[in-house]
Amino acid sequence: MTVFLAVMTGVIYAIDPRAGIVAGIATAVYGLAAVAAYTYSRPVVHKELVSFATQYGQIQKRLLKELFIPYALLDGDGRILWYNEEFQKIVGKNGKRGKSVSGIFPELNRNVMPVEDNPQTTVELSYEERDFRAEIRLIDMQDDAGVNGLLEDPEFIGSLTALYLFETTEINRYIKENREQRMVAGLVYIDNYDEALENVEEVRTSLLVALIERKINKYFNAYDGIVRKLEKDRFFIVMQEKALDQIRENKFDLLQDIKTVSIGTEMAMTLSISIGADGATYMDCMEYARSAMDLALARGGDQAVVKTKDQITYYGGKTQQVEKNTRVKARVKAQAFRELVETKDKVVVMGHKLPDADSFGAAVGIYRAAKTLNKKVYIVVNEVTTSVRPMLEVFEEANGGEQGIVIGSGQAREIVDRNTVVVVVDTNRPSYTECEDILRMTPTVVVFDHHRRGSEIITPAVLSYIETNASSACEMVAEILQYFADNVRLKGGEADCIYAGIMIDTDNYMRKTGVRTFEASAFLRRCGADVTRVRKMFRNDMAEYKARAEAVRHAEVYRGFALTVCPGKGLESPTIVGSQAANELLNITGVKASIVLTEYNGRIYVSARSIDEVNVQVIMEKLGGGGHLNMAGVQLECSLDEAMKLIRETLDEMFKEGELE
Repeated sequence: MTVFLAVMTGVIYAIDPRAGIVAGIATAVYGLAAVAAYTYSRPVVHKELVSFATQYGQIQKRLLKELFIPYALLDGDGRILWYNEEFQKIVGKNGKRGKSVSGIFPELNRNVMPVEDNPQTTVELSYEERDFRAEIRLIDMQDDAGVNGLLEDPEFIGSLTALYLFETTEINRYIKENREQRMVAGLVYIDNYDEALENVEEVRTSLLVALIERKINKYFNAYDGIVRKLEKDRFFIVMQEKALDQIRENKFDLLQDIKTVSIGTEMAMTLSISIGADGATYMDCMEYARSAMDLALARGGDQAVVKTKDQITYYGGKTQQVEKNTRVKARVKAQAFRELVETKDKVVVMGHKLPDADSFGAAVGIYRAAKTLNKKVYIVVNEVTTSVRPMLEVFEEANGGEQGIVIGSGQAREIVDRNTVVVVVDTNRPSYTECEDILRMTPTVVVFDHHRRGSEIITPAVLSYIETNASSACEMVAEILQYFADNVRLKGGEADCIYAGIMIDTDNYMRKTGVRTFEASAFLRRCGADVTRVRKMFRNDMAEYKARAEAVRHAEVYRGFALTVCPGKGLESPTIVGSQAANELLNITGVKASIVLTEYNGRIYVSARSIDEVNVQVIMEKLGGGGHLNMAGVQLECSLDEAMKLIRETLDEMFKEGELE
């Protein structure tokens, strides 16, 4: 202002010197007064500014210290630099400055701490029976110097982490109560009702049925469940989800308890239980229960299946399924299959990858059935193993050396269209088939298999015939051939292939054979199957015999399981040799089951076998595989040492959980 007045004085002086002198005097007085005022007021203003800043910092610090939200500042290593009163109330004496926050809350480790790319994270944690949601944010000291007043070291340079705790104990309790009170639906089927009552005296029949119903009602009533009888051997149940959690902890012990009911019959009753949970509506839960029951029955019964929207869990399944003497189901399936084939022009048959005798033999049977109706038939085989090569030669010889029947995946993709029936034999998992792509190229897919169904299934299949009590897929196909058409005539070589599949899967009729197995074999013998020719097919070469002997020699018994590695170097089909070694190990006294690992094409192939003491299927399912009660397997992508370690850990866990005895 003084400078401005001086300029104005100069202008006035140029106009009128006398007026300019007066203005100059006034400007000088003003300048002296301004200097005096500035000199006097500066210390006072400075003092007031400092006082205000100090009071503001104290108020800010006090507000943070008394903030109702638990709050703490951490350094870059996760050590506590400062915390407020609410945070101290939570951690108590455990919270000390300089202590690592992970020592108080183990969930807050380095892996969850925010970084520059992700400056804010949220972690759920628990502390002394209280639940919290931790909000963690990265603070740059250069951008937010206000936190300096909270630190004991005012010259701290670097990045700080702010930690906020929001208690969720009450919310989680209400969420848990709401979940536990949700209703779940279930079904209970008596697997062998008719078979068990066949040999019971009529006067005892009603008593046996009453005892079973009482067991079922008493069991679910103990968990506040409601049981209603739908049919003579079927029940509907409703209960709360918290009851299901308790039943799961007890491993559905009703499955074992029901087997103790016996009046005048040597056959123990078995149940299949299915539970549908976590559905958006009650109808969803019921639909899950129906689907789970289909899985339980397809896997042989005597087990419980719990199905939610995203998960399927199996319990039990330790009993060999009772073989049904009736072949009505085979006749119905054969007629339905014939109707499908008649409406299409082509049939493509495929089994699982690295086909074995059962897979190829079943494919040969389907080939002959479709040829009877004068259809074009192709068998998909990508890799001819040593076990399949002699069968393939016999099959080609029986058909006069005709070319183009056995094709690869590439040709199959070109052949299959919407006017083709794709038949899958000896597997019900799409990822295990020779060519998964062709399953999506036609709406007509048929499945014939004797393995227990897992969570991965071929959908949609217009016809699915899964008979878990059958010894082999070849046995099933032999039955279907008898009802498929009156003019089905197997050639001798084709009968040999199907007969060989039964022999290999039953280990020369030593495992899982029933009345229907021998009836199927008799049918094939009548069609010209020759036992001598079949035996010659499966003679081993010296390298395979030595590899099998080497696997047996190095076997180690662990918790009653024979574990070993089959050397695959120099063998054409090491996985087949591994399966044979697993069968050999069962002949050793004290071995409940055998597990053989074989390395092939960068994968570890695991073959598991048992006689009747162990359900190897549930072991392989833990590892992502499957099969059935006494014969199962899995494929692992890891090293041999890692695979063996994983198997040991799985066995330890299952023994600890009581799933193995």
